[in-house]
Amino acid sequence: MAASVSSACKPSMARIPVNTTSFQKRTKNKLLSIPGTRLSVQNGQLLVSTGVTSLDYLLGGGLAVGTVLLIEEDRYDSYSRMILKYFLAEGVVCRHELFLAAVQDHPNDIFQELPDPILDDVAMHKPVDQPRLSCEPQDSIDAMKIAWRYQNLPKVQNALASTSRFGHYYDVSKTMEPEIRQAAKCHHFYLPEHPSHSSATHSSMLGSYSALLKSIEEVIRRDGFSVATTMTKSRNILRIGLHSLGSPLWDDDLCCQDNPKHSHALTTFLYGLRALMRSSLSVAVVTVPSHLIQSKTLMGSITRLCDNAIALESFKGSERETSPLYKDYHGLLHVRQVPYLNCLASQLPDHKDLAFKLKRKQFTIERLHLPPDLSETVSRVSRGELAGAGAMASACGSGNKHLDF
Repeated sequence: MAASVSSACKPSMARIPVNTTSFQKRTKNKLLSIPGTRLSVQNGQLLVSTGVTSLDYLLGGGLAVGTVLLIEEDRYDSYSRMILKYFLAEGVVCRHELFLAAVQDHPNDIFQELPDPILDDVAMHKPVDQPRLSCEPQDSIDAMKIAWRYQNLPKVQNALASTSRFGHYYDVSKTMEPEIRQAAKCHHFYLPEHPSHSSATHSSMLGSYSALLKSIEEVIRRDGFSVATTMTKSRNILRIGLHSLGSPLWDDDLCCQDNPKHSHALTTFLYGLRALMRSSLSVAVVTVPSHLIQSKTLMGSITRLCDNAIALESFKGSERETSPLYKDYHGLLHVRQVPYLNCLASQLPDHKDLAFKLKRKQFTIERLHLPPDLSETVSRVSRGELAGAGAMASACGSGNKHLDF
């Protein structure tokens, strides 16, 4: 009886493949086919570029899909608005869909101000300290005299750059051609065109924020950006830009009173927005005039409800604008928060002293490098100002000799 069973099993055993291991070769993820995206080497999260390569480097390679970036606006909303336009321009070049909400300027006017993409060979960043060429005369190198205490220090690399290329470069002195801009699919939300009504579903949310959240949810559901939607066509990324939330133009009183009546309106909206981001192929950039919000506790709650948070401190209108210590920069950039995604610890930047500058054609973020010494040709008054400014920077943790990054 046993023999018959054994003989009966032989044909079936012959059909079993030789390799019976449970490990299978991982196939290429379908999300990788989305243009303008890549996988993070730290946590495997799908990333998109902000349009500013140095900002991508600070955020761990780019913005993770499904997250929210909070930008605390500078006092005159010049540079925060520029980063938002970089973010939208990158979406146009990558053929992502765009959603822009504004209340002061019409979204169509902001779309017309997007920077123009430039050629790669023109926009390639070069290191600050290039190696000396063999044909360079040695006499010219020896002619540069360096103080003995700085001679053996490593040269400071100001530019923030990654080894792998991601994103594109843009010329802020020119606007994007209408043919390129009109090829992208753009959705806009202009508050005067959307009458706000109080919603029973979101009782603690303002009518303006409720209408905005409903509009975003409708675009995500209708155009197939939800991860729960059956994939019937190739997927794409939705880039959402929300300009100057919390300002009085949104019918919010956060910036008008010490104890605002609608203190939980913006936090409730951000809670709902973050839930939408987590379940969709979208990424959002939100700007907030934090310098007008009096309550630090409330501003901390707004920051915690976003995944990434940076603050822009412009020198315009302050004493630092005329200080020779900061003559090469236009403001400071502070990294408030970075996300914990698929890991136990966040990817913190290896430096804390950051500054930004607006050149003739591009916006860049660099390590803040203060002048290390005072030459003999500088007047006594100038030397005193530099020494005093350097002492203040040293007390804040920056140091006036050199920065170790």
